[in-house]
Amino acid sequence: MQRCLELARLGSGNVAPNPLVGSVIVYNNQIIGEGWHQKLGFAHAEVNAIKSVSDANKPLLKLATLYVNLEPCAHFGKTPPCADLIIASGIPKVVMGMLDPNPLVAGKGIDKLRNAGVEVITDVLKDECHLLNKRFIKGITQKKPYVILKWAQTANGFLSPDASKITKEEFEQQRHITGKWVQKLVHKWRTQEDAIMVGTNTALTDNPALNNRAWEGRSPCRVVLDKTLRLPNTLKLFDGTQKTFVLNASLNKETDNLIYLKLNFEEDWFSEALEKLYIQGVSSLVVEGGAQLLNHVISNNLWDEAIVFYSKSHLVDGIKAPNIGGKLFFQEDLGQVALFQYLNQ
Repeated sequence: MQRCLELARLGSGNVAPNPLVGSVIVYNNQIIGEGWHQKLGFAHAEVNAIKSVSDANKPLLKLATLYVNLEPCAHFGKTPPCADLIIASGIPKVVMGMLDPNPLVAGKGIDKLRNAGVEVITDVLKDECHLLNKRFIKGITQKKPYVILKWAQTANGFLSPDASKITKEEFEQQRHITGKWVQKLVHKWRTQEDAIMVGTNTALTDNPALNNRAWEGRSPCRVVLDKTLRLPNTLKLFDGTQKTFVLNASLNKETDNLIYLKLNFEEDWFSEALEKLYIQGVSSLVVEGGAQLLNHVISNNLWDEAIVFYSKSHLVDGIKAPNIGGKLFFQEDLGQVALFQYLNQ
């Protein structure tokens, strides 16, 4: 099952809103086939695993065990049901990590396999399998994107210098509190998520491109909060190179790669934004700031995960970093920076 999870991760950034799935076929304690879901609309992991078995080993399928981190589908979607292929291949035993929360599956794959005489074992490394597909699970169960908060802060708790108190040159000299290695890591992560969001002040002050220029792969969609539509169209966010959503209070409009989404800011606007972004195909959203936006999401308990880089650098004064709770599930010392990841539990 650990190998299934390793294979499943290879599909990151290419299969959403589908889940990440890997599959391994074992005979006599030897792997004879393996595969993963590589791209949305293409063959599922179990299909690729069965296809990977050599002609010489095909007869062994009737004596083998198929491992998969998510329940095999039992319905016709973009591809035929995996459960049907497993049955047709004569595989007598299936070991899975977790049930599929999708109502179209939700136990139907298990029932189909068992009714055909296949032995089924469930819940192997269940917690790890849930963690891997946290984005998929939230999308299926809540119809909202998985929300990841991300920021870097100094050792004395500042996000950045205060641009209103120093010169533009001083701001540019002080605002980068992590190095290029961290930038590459962050840009790699961007290729694995659907969208990345910033607030109005961050858009004006930093003029971010929100792309993955430091890592090969797809760039995420961009989301910017601009309630009163005061951001100038000269910002990098509006260069048309990536799909960009503008969250505002007055306009619904779509032009090429620019989509304006009107929200009711008298109500729970961030939840409304999540619902509308999910309809637009966004299954994961990284919120990168600034402080006002991050604190709004935290205070309203609308986040799922937080990624925080703690730098050893100091600032005399600046924008204070948010306070984050949650369960620490990963940490790593990266030299001049420490990485901490939290789950909202």
